[in-house]
Amino acid sequence: MNEPTPTGGPADRPSVTDPATLARHAEYWRRNVRYVAGLLAVWFLVSYGFGIVLVDVLDNFRIPGTNFPVGFWFAQQGSIYVFVVLIFVYVRLMNRLDREFDVEEGDDE
Repeated sequence: MNEPTPTGGPADRPSVTDPATLARHAEYWRRNVRYVAGLLAVWFLVSYGFGIVLVDVLDNFRIPGTNFPVGFWFAQQGSIYVFVVLIFVYVRLMNRLDREFDVEEGDDE
């Protein structure tokens, strides 16, 4: 990691106006937005598609052991569970992206 200067900042921090730094920032945010868009598309498919549009088709199937229709389950519970799982997926993706671009949040003691 970069050693701090007497003012407390890293000694060899690149300038924010450097073209290479600007390109890295742009790539970081482009991938971040791609992750968010993909995860929101999955959530939209599950919550709107499975819970509203395809509910009648999915109601022909039952959740084993409960006899609940699958469409009803997605409308009432499934989209919430999928959303929570997507939060954990996003955290994992962003932690990996932060390590790749060396912008990890960590203990700076």
